[in-house]
Amino acid sequence: MVLNLDSSFKPLLLQEIEFEAFTFSGGEPHVKLNTNSIEGETAWVTHRITTFNDLGLLFVACDALRRAGIQSLNLFLPYFPGARQDRVMVSGEPLTAKVYADLINQLHFKQVVIFDPHSEVVPALLNNCVVLNNYEFINWVYEQIPASTLLVAPDGGSLKKIYGLSAFLNKYSVVECRKHRNTETGKIDGFTAFTEDLNRQPCLIVDDICDGGATFIGIAKTLKEKNAGDLYLAVSHGIFSKGLNELQAHFKNIFTTNSFPQKENSFVSTFNLAMTN
Repeated sequence: MVLNLDSSFKPLLLQEIEFEAFTFSGGEPHVKLNTNSIEGETAWVTHRITTFNDLGLLFVACDALRRAGIQSLNLFLPYFPGARQDRVMVSGEPLTAKVYADLINQLHFKQVVIFDPHSEVVPALLNNCVVLNNYEFINWVYEQIPASTLLVAPDGGSLKKIYGLSAFLNKYSVVECRKHRNTETGKIDGFTAFTEDLNRQPCLIVDDICDGGATFIGIAKTLKEKNAGDLYLAVSHGIFSKGLNELQAHFKNIFTTNSFPQKENSFVSTFNLAMTN
């Protein structure tokens, strides 16, 4: 059985638990299950959490499920909130990833499945965590682009994941890039691609998150300076907070998943996440 708290995100082919959800005028999330036949069952809960009210809905829903007699609960979160805030950079900041992980751990899930987390920090913080990698997603991407397309690692933090991916795909030509950050301001002020001449070969930049897109635009410009061919971008979690216009000026196509709701767009292809229990 599954309770899909976001009605447009249904990654599990299981019997759905019907419910009603709404927000009180004071701002509090509320849920009411429309079933009386779940006592003793095991259930999954799926949700796309982008706000604290989304997290609040998860909490009240899990309480309702347990009060209705559910024996054990599992959780699938395609995007783990706060995953980018996985270290304290300056004094006075919170360790946001740990805040979310500590809260979710209080719900005592049998499994917490997350998709392509930002780093190894979140899986270490979450109890009973299972990580879904991006291999199936990127394999799907390669079905739609030239087979000769090179993999591009956008920064040093992505190298371990990129080389694991390249081994899975049997594509061992990886272009390594670096972004340079001003230690005083914290802003990115330059990019390097460690290659001499790409000879018009197509390139696919692979990363976990695209927010505003400035990093990928900077890398795209750097790759073009190295004589790259068509450029493609594959990101597991497409936030696209600044829209797609500038990205469209640099990339032939963008590929992402439905870990965030995506608007229909001919420039962006969306992979629908699915898992088996």
